[in-house]
Amino acid sequence: MSAPTVEQVTTALAQVNDPEIKRPITDLDMVDSITVSETGDVALTVLLTVAGCPMKDTITRDVTAAVHTVPGVTSVDLTLGVMSAEQRAGLQEVLRGGQAQREIPFAQPGSLTKVFAIASGKGGVGKSSVTVNLAIAMAKQGLKVGVLDADVYGHSIPAMLGIADARPTQVEDLIMPVPTPSGVSVISIGMLKPRRDQVVAWRGPMLDRALVQMLSDVYWGDLDALLLDLPPGTGDVAISLGQHLPNAEVVVVTTPQEAAAEVAERAGTMASMMHQRVVGVVENMSFLTLPDGSTMEVFGSGGGDRVAQTLSQRFGYDVKVLGRIPLDPSLREGGDAGKPIVESDPTAPAAVVLTAVADALAGRSRGLAGMQLGLTPSAKF
Repeated sequence: MSAPTVEQVTTALAQVNDPEIKRPITDLDMVDSITVSETGDVALTVLLTVAGCPMKDTITRDVTAAVHTVPGVTSVDLTLGVMSAEQRAGLQEVLRGGQAQREIPFAQPGSLTKVFAIASGKGGVGKSSVTVNLAIAMAKQGLKVGVLDADVYGHSIPAMLGIADARPTQVEDLIMPVPTPSGVSVISIGMLKPRRDQVVAWRGPMLDRALVQMLSDVYWGDLDALLLDLPPGTGDVAISLGQHLPNAEVVVVTTPQEAAAEVAERAGTMASMMHQRVVGVVENMSFLTLPDGSTMEVFGSGGGDRVAQTLSQRFGYDVKVLGRIPLDPSLREGGDAGKPIVESDPTAPAAVVLTAVADALAGRSRGLAGMQLGLTPSAKF
């Protein structure tokens, strides 16, 4: 068998994506050198974006496996280097598409990413649990999904996804979202703090700046869907979101009791005030299934229906109840263990409902409001 060529090895490496940037390492100029001997020994150097890259083991495994697929390769000697400052600056320019100006990609008229803001009127209704499970359910459909933990004070998304201690890689002033085994990309203010136990004590302007940074300075890539876990209530972050992402669609999470429903209506009304569309209501903790098969309404009933009906009347369009999630200990246990229920136990009743909600949201078409259609006026004759 003849010895492999450099071109064959390069072609194989083009199938290897950087695990954070999710683009071929050949496109990102990460392959520094390749030499191939007559006996099929391949020596190559791949440049990491930064020293101590948290994904270096993944890159090592994927690169080695890809090169071994080339016929005639007998051994692979991989050296991991580090990009110079000039190379990182070049990579940043590539990722920004030549745009020096920082901008929020999801706010651009041509964006095809569906943006869903998961909101609630009060804390403790399971909004974050709904967010992570919807994200994973969408990713299981083959969609590219990102999650932005915008609950600055009560950020819990990283822990629920099993990446509580993960830190994002930074390329110059671009931040790479942290990948998860489920394929969801995540960024949270909790990942940007020096210590996990550090308290965030920010007010309006700082909260707005943090939200803009996580939207514009993070390289999200080409997402099909971006889910934002909002803090409860109608405060600064909800207002900032309306200003920076007016195209975001809002999902309101409530529980059945009257007290929760009343404040959930306020969250939906705030979204409408910011010219965002409320696409539906999710009622969490709807009922408990007893051993004999009967159900108990632990927190009352009707809250989700009340919120949907009230918002439909206020807005003049139909706001539906997307799903009623039963009380399920495994839903809580999955969040505590960093393994959300739609991934750890997809046949559980709560997982089935959450998957159905994700299907309904993922099936929505991106609205044409504000989008450039690429049409030009015809000449007059």
